[in-house]
Amino acid sequence: MTATSSFPLFSADDEAFLGRTADVLAALPTVEAVTLGGSRAQGTHGPDSDWDMAVYYRGGFDPGSLRALGWPGEVSGIGEWGGGVFNGGAWLTVEGRGVDVHYRDLDVVEHEVAEAGEGRFHWEPLMFHLAGIPSYLVVAELAVNRVLRGELPRPAYPDALRAAAAEHWRGTAALTLTYAKANHAKRGSVTLTAGALATAAAQSAHAVLATRGEWVTNEKTLLQRAGLTGVDALVAELKPEPETLVHVLEKAEAIFGSAS
Repeated sequence: MTATSSFPLFSADDEAFLGRTADVLAALPTVEAVTLGGSRAQGTHGPDSDWDMAVYYRGGFDPGSLRALGWPGEVSGIGEWGGGVFNGGAWLTVEGRGVDVHYRDLDVVEHEVAEAGEGRFHWEPLMFHLAGIPSYLVVAELAVNRVLRGELPRPAYPDALRAAAAEHWRGTAALTLTYAKANHAKRGSVTLTAGALATAAAQSAHAVLATRGEWVTNEKTLLQRAGLTGVDALVAELKPEPETLVHVLEKAEAIFGSAS
C-alpha cells in the first residue's frame, strides 16, 4: 500500500527528509515495510512534533543494525518497551529532527489482526499509559499510519472487536472505581483516589471509542475524543475527606456509565 491523499501533505523539504529516512530504514536487514505514524500521519502535529516511524520486520530484528547507522540517540533492545506487542524502539536525531522508530514484528502484527477480527485481544501494561494498551493497538496503527515503503494491510474496525473491547473497558473502569471507593477513598487518600479516577477515565474513553469503532494508538487525546474531559472538574473536587472522595467517585461512575 502506498501513501494516499488522505494523509497530510508536507513541504517538499519534509517529504525529501521522510523519503531519505524511510529508504535507510527499509534497507535494514529483515525490514519489509516502513511507516509514518503519530501526529504527523494524522495531521495533528505541531512544528516541534517528532517524526514517529516504524520498521516492520520478519524473522527477527537486530537493533544493532539501527544503532550502526550512527544517528545520535538511544536504541532499545527487543522487548525493552513493555515486552509485548509494543516491543521496543529508538529515540533518535536524524538530520537535526527528532525521530522515534518503533519495532513491529510482522508475525505478531498479523496474529493480532486475526485476533481482532474475532473480537479477541489482551491487555498489556506500557510505560506512560495510564490504562495500559490493548494488543489491537498494532492493528490500529495499520489502519491509521502512512505506509512509506513496502506493503501493509489497512484493516477496518471489526464489529466483533467493537463489542468485546467496549465490554472489557467498561467493566475494567467500573472495577477500578469500585476498588477505589472501598479502599483509597475511605482512607481519605487523595493521591491514590486521583490515580484511580484518571485510570478509570482512560479506560472509559477506550470503551467509548471502541463502541464507535474508532482506533486508538495512544492516550494523548483519548479523553477529548471520547468527550470525557469533564472529569477534570471531578479531580478538582478531591479533598482528603472520605465522604468527599466517595461522592466524587460516585459522580464519576454516573458519567462513565452514560458515556457513549
